[in-house]
Amino acid sequence: MKVIIIASILVAVNAGGLIAPLAPAPLLRGHLAPAPILRAAPIVAKSVAVADADFDPNPQYSYHYDIQDALTGDSKNHFETRNGDAVQGSYSLSEADGSRRIVEYTADPINGFNAVVHKEPAQVAYAAPVAKVAAPLAYAAPIAKAPLLHAIH
Repeated sequence: MKVIIIASILVAVNAGGLIAPLAPAPLLRGHLAPAPILRAAPIVAKSVAVADADFDPNPQYSYHYDIQDALTGDSKNHFETRNGDAVQGSYSLSEADGSRRIVEYTADPINGFNAVVHKEPAQVAYAAPVAKVAAPLAYAAPIAKAPLLHAIH
């Protein structure tokens, strides 16, 4: 029997970078032989004894932004403060229908995340009323009826 090697594929066995080749796939009577079942070695977690020097057990911050773009109509803002594990904030944005969505939220380890959503209706600009004064209709003069003349043959 003649064996033809189609390809040799490399497979990463674990995160440690050990790479093992698969057995070549022989061609048996026009069909590929089934691939062998490989079992990967267990991945061993490495313990890290060094603590993160940048860890802050009581993080605090506050930020705010406001965007009002008259050219595109984009209007949104966001405000948030954090003191330890307690976060409080709000944001608003203009919806496609012209209404405004306002979300006020809090988050802490005891109550979890809570948000209250408000929606303000679209601000509709009204045009000044149009005066409905129509010009009087003009009538055409009646058509004069001429007698029909029949040709005599």
